[in-house]
Amino acid sequence: MTTLVIGAGLIGSQVARILVERGEKPVLMDVAAQTHAIGQIVDLDKVTPIQGDVLRPLSIVDALKSHAITRIAHTAAYPLLTVGAQREPYAAINLNIMGTVNVLEAARVVGIKRVVVSSSSVLNSYFDGGQDGGDFGREEAFPRPTTFYAATKQAVESIGLNYAKWCGIEFAGLRYGAVFGPWSGSGGGGPSNIIRDAMRNALAGKEATVPPGAMEWVYSKDAARGTVLALESKDLGSGVFNITMGALTQPGEFAAAIGAVVPGAKVKFDAPASARVALTNRDSHADLSRAKRYLGYQPEFPLQGAVNDLAQWMRHHMG
Repeated sequence: MTTLVIGAGLIGSQVARILVERGEKPVLMDVAAQTHAIGQIVDLDKVTPIQGDVLRPLSIVDALKSHAITRIAHTAAYPLLTVGAQREPYAAINLNIMGTVNVLEAARVVGIKRVVVSSSSVLNSYFDGGQDGGDFGREEAFPRPTTFYAATKQAVESIGLNYAKWCGIEFAGLRYGAVFGPWSGSGGGGPSNIIRDAMRNALAGKEATVPPGAMEWVYSKDAARGTVLALESKDLGSGVFNITMGALTQPGEFAAAIGAVVPGAKVKFDAPASARVALTNRDSHADLSRAKRYLGYQPEFPLQGAVNDLAQWMRHHMG
């Protein structure tokens, strides 16, 4: 059993760590691996790092054949996620959609059955349409994503599910909440970078900034664990799963969690100018019942536990 982990970043490095802890030597593919940051998460001697690009299909096929891959976890995405896609829509559409198509097609050609792909909880939030009561003959029956990033993730899920239906791929699309966690490299989503900066500032005695609206988060270690569970599950059900903390976090709750780790920390609520995509007015969290039933997933890091773990890691690696 050899897993190809595509994307050696915030989540992919944690997926590799879990697989190593389970006795596997995964293959970790990235277009430009940040070796130092990855090495802070997983022992580089216990993974097989390779260079590869999801926009070059033959590099994927070569990886699958050269390393006798039996399953794939595809976590690569365009940098800064929603913010990055709003700035550079063509590049994000190309990488997120065509990159995933290339992974799925390579799996089909080579005969890899299990492919787990990163989707996003933005598909639970950023939508218009849906006013026609589900009447397929009316123009507004289907909800439509309202950001480029959400549109790419809707496409990824739909394409993956069609590969499952018509090509025998065992596909899972994982709707991660806004991810944050240990990572000293570049990349990641806007929310993950905001929280990393907030924790760094709080630990340094500076003012920390957290997003001003309610958000649904997931710790990177839980996102990775959900990914590994999807790699291993015997039954993927309908193929799409929410992977979050299972709670909607208010800004004051995040401030309190930081204050519990760094007593006296000063926290303000604001969205940095670089990340001004309107927050949705959500009043409920994602339903985790399918993830629990089919994957056995339940979050191990609620908010306070996640903030504690991140602070401990940052004191050791980024102090």
